Amino acid sequence: MDERRTGVLAICSVVAAALFWSSSYAVTKEVLAQVGPLTIGAVRFTVAAVLLGVMARVRRRTPPARPDPRRRRLIALSGLLGITVYFVLENIGVELSTASDASLIVASYPLMTMLLELAVLRIRMPPTRVGGVLLATAGAVLVVRDGAEAGGGARWFGDVLLLLGGLAWAGYNVLGTYAGRGQDALSLTYRQTVAGAAGFLLASLLEAGDWRLPDATASALLAYLAVACSVGGFLLYNYGLRRMTSSVAVNILNLVPVFGVLGAVVINGETVRLPQLLGGLIIVAGVVLGLVERRRTAPAPVRARLAARRGHSET
Repeated sequence: MDERRTGVLAICSVVAAALFWSSSYAVTKEVLAQVGPLTIGAVRFTVAAVLLGVMARVRRRTPPARPDPRRRRLIALSGLLGITVYFVLENIGVELSTASDASLIVASYPLMTMLLELAVLRIRMPPTRVGGVLLATAGAVLVVRDGAEAGGGARWFGDVLLLLGGLAWAGYNVLGTYAGRGQDALSLTYRQTVAGAAGFLLASLLEAGDWRLPDATASALLAYLAVACSVGGFLLYNYGLRRMTSSVAVNILNLVPVFGVLGAVVINGETVRLPQLLGGLIIVAGVVLGLVERRRTAPAPVRARLAARRGHSET
């Protein structure tokens, strides 16, 4: 497969993942009426792990080489960060805040990932990126401040948890990019999901006293979260993530706020305040500004690692 076609497929796969994930905030908000946030994660990712395990067993082509113990630990750690830690913070944050706040705040995640990527890979940050970081931070502060004024302390705390989730997501992206080298999307996603599901199962015991059987609608929405958002979304995202830098992959997720806010309005009947819209626009503008000159400032070693990663994926 030529490099151009591979790049197009990678972009399309991350865009498709963004479309799935954009609906998860509104769907989770509906399920939270009957199921606790930790239990949602446990059910969602346990079902996803089982489905991915079946897919891994029945695939016809030769499976990739088993990663060494150190690589397996890093993959498990990335799963705990990107699944258990991130979705605990997201689910509780959405419960305390709103789906529209979550959709807007997620637009600041690309810059968090970029900052961590730059720190780990030692890439110098040009002035445009510094300006982008500051601008996106100002937008996130505006969204959180409006949440506090409109919904009180609980909504403000929920917004803060969503921002902390962005740090966990950044760690997942950078660590997953490194640990997933030589693994195909299915193997990597399966190993990460098993680790994340195990973490969620332990955490969900805190809600054992509130467990009850959800109705048909909530059960269907849980199935959607497991199949579409977890299995489909993570497979598509990991496919793209292994073929581009993590900051580029996460930047494509700026599509999430657009569709996420629309879903919050249509599914949850939420209203979007002007400061929220303004904050979201400022965040997106900051992300765009922060990505200026990304290709020029990436050093040769980084480009070489990406080329090597693409070579592994086609063997």
